[in-house]
Amino acid sequence: MKSTGAGLRAPAFYTVTGRTAAGEAGREAFASLPTTAGPWSSVAQHGGPPAALLGRALERLPAPGDTVLGRVSIDLLGPVPVGPVSVEARVLRPGRSVSLVEATLYDDSASRAVAVARGWRFPRREDGPEPDPKPLPHRPADGVPEEPPDSWHTGYLDAMEWSWVEGAITRPGPAVVWMRQRIPLLEGEQPTGLQRLLACVDSASGVSAALDTREWNFLNTDLTVHLVRPPEGEWFCLDAVTMLGPGSVGTATATIHDERGLVARSAQALLVARR
Repeated sequence: MKSTGAGLRAPAFYTVTGRTAAGEAGREAFASLPTTAGPWSSVAQHGGPPAALLGRALERLPAPGDTVLGRVSIDLLGPVPVGPVSVEARVLRPGRSVSLVEATLYDDSASRAVAVARGWRFPRREDGPEPDPKPLPHRPADGVPEEPPDSWHTGYLDAMEWSWVEGAITRPGPAVVWMRQRIPLLEGEQPTGLQRLLACVDSASGVSAALDTREWNFLNTDLTVHLVRPPEGEWFCLDAVTMLGPGSVGTATATIHDERGLVARSAQALLVARR
């Protein structure tokens, strides 16, 4: 994708519009800005911003001590509109060693849930083995930008900076691309490393599309991310591949690096259908 950001129409992905008393962390309401729109429609969000918004809700739940999220799994129950949404979070399974937390994203215009995220929290240990990730041999500056097809909507695409090391969005097959947000998740709030990573990883199924994206849709029903350590920095590299079965099912997997080294692996189930 082109990396100028000239098409940006908002300073963030969301703005906070209110909070109710429901849920352990309260139910927060948001206005979804045009920058959340996915490539297929100006009225439906790309999966990245909602994933980051759900990750934010999981991170903000009260914890008995210093914890990290080791796995985040998101089920997409329907299209997320570019409109009013809200998020409610709770602790499903408390524990002293591990706990299971959940966040639900609602389409407020239709009063229905559109996505549910669950995360396993682990204690942060200072006396454990120190990870020694190896940086990739390439950096974000080593890639090249690329123009998306003219028919695509560029809300989310322009809100992210892209640097392609291998592959291309217009060429089917595996791909390696560095990504980062140009804008914060919420206006006036700096995103965490986890939020930045979740804003990127849903793109794995698109950057590694196994068929011509002008003729085929790859609609993911879920996203699961296993993290080996807390993400660092702004840039994330997706080394992604899509595999197709004989019918309408596909899978997209990615190895994710930050500039320090390996940080996570992701997987998505795909509905593959002609456009």
